[in-house]
Amino acid sequence: MELKTWSPWLGAFAIGAVVAVVAWNREQQPISNSVPLLASANCSAPVSEGPHAGMAWVAGGRFTMGASNTYPEEYPPVDAEVAGFWMDQTEVTNAQFAAFVAATGYITLAERGITDPLDPAAPPRPGSAVFVPPAPDENFNPYMSWWRFVDGANWRQPQGPGSSITGLENHPVVHIAWEDAVAYAEWKGNRLPTEAEFEYAAAGQGRSNAAGDFVANTWQGNFPYEHDVADGFSGTAPVACFAANAHGIHDLIGNVWEWTESPFFPGHDTGLEARFPEGFDPGQPAEEAVAVIKGGSYLCAPNYCMRYRPEARQGQSKGLGTSHIGFRTVRDA
Repeated sequence: MELKTWSPWLGAFAIGAVVAVVAWNREQQPISNSVPLLASANCSAPVSEGPHAGMAWVAGGRFTMGASNTYPEEYPPVDAEVAGFWMDQTEVTNAQFAAFVAATGYITLAERGITDPLDPAAPPRPGSAVFVPPAPDENFNPYMSWWRFVDGANWRQPQGPGSSITGLENHPVVHIAWEDAVAYAEWKGNRLPTEAEFEYAAAGQGRSNAAGDFVANTWQGNFPYEHDVADGFSGTAPVACFAANAHGIHDLIGNVWEWTESPFFPGHDTGLEARFPEGFDPGQPAEEAVAVIKGGSYLCAPNYCMRYRPEARQGQSKGLGTSHIGFRTVRDA
């Protein structure tokens, strides 16, 4: 059973936990830049041959979307079909997003300002949600806040003022709201993937291979207190550090959650689509626009979150990115 206490934006904070109850905390604490242990790892984004550099072709087909025995929002399994499409081989990186900003002058939603749900009458202010690990001596309490609204946190300053993306240019960009991802995709002449396209491209992938080697950046150990860092990364990993799947695509599971263009509903084939074209999550206000994010992140662990599985899905308020949400784009044939 999954227990949730929702604020208007809790979908943005959810890490795919079996128990995910999050409280906002305005208290600002010094937060250092979170640099993975292998920040200098020799990982480089692939450049594919063909008409669309950096993208891989995914031949269309039919598949079973969803699952029946894990999380209720994945139910029921449904037959789905996708046409062939091109997909970015990696998540959009800080360097790629910086090029977009330099070319267009775009300002992300976190930089422009968002509303503090604890003080909705106050003017919006710049900032975003940052994961702050609990202290080792804290007793386990699912009601504690591991997420904080940090003033000034954004894609340039992922942990808040004083942090930067220097040395993280090849890491996935984070603190990206849905509209930010759409703006980048349109600039590239692309779009966000649908939920079906993402799941189809990731189908069959796990966090480790038959030899037990990790093929995705997830949490190893007892979340949130013990992290073995067996895959070499304590936070985000540079893109393409892990082997590509059969389509030639990297990091479709783990590393960061990824936006899709699909509205979220609490299950497949719910019949709510006509009433709520912008998505519906029963734990959030009915007027909240909610999209599906896929793939899980480096915070997902088997003991607390199995949403790195291709079938897994999460509802996410379109109005907020966090320190573990990024995206990639696709292009029609």
